[in-house]
Amino acid sequence: MSFQIQQATIHDLDALAPLFDGYRQFYGQPPDLARARDFLAARFAHHESLLLLARGAAGEGLGFTQLYPLFSSVRTARTYLLNDLFVAAAARRRGVAKALLLAAAGHARALGAAGLSLSTGLDNRPAQALYESLGWQRERQFCEYTLAL
Repeated sequence: MSFQIQQATIHDLDALAPLFDGYRQFYGQPPDLARARDFLAARFAHHESLLLLARGAAGEGLGFTQLYPLFSSVRTARTYLLNDLFVAAAARRRGVAKALLLAAAGHARALGAAGLSLSTGLDNRPAQALYESLGWQRERQFCEYTLAL
């Protein structure tokens, strides 16, 4: 499968929105293409995230990853949260996720980031195996907590 990874812009919204809607559905949310599109449009409008898009030879969207900028006070450096990674079902197991992860790391490195972080489901063994094969290390020093508001 031939594909290219590019940094997405607002002009890629038509390719990104169905992928983002598929990502949300993967995590149990009901289909809502308008909501997905509006959410991504707001991220672009406010320069709140960086999206990388994998496109097939015919220009179709195959997958994406979304990075949110963060800062590490201890390291006094910028980091990125790799919050979203999704590959369309028809494009899975063809190297798209790996290429997106490598592109995300390269992009963050080029921007001078000190690191990337992500989280995934405890039962998502295929994703964990991919991350670890690319040098990602499971956090063993800190417990992570969330507070729903």
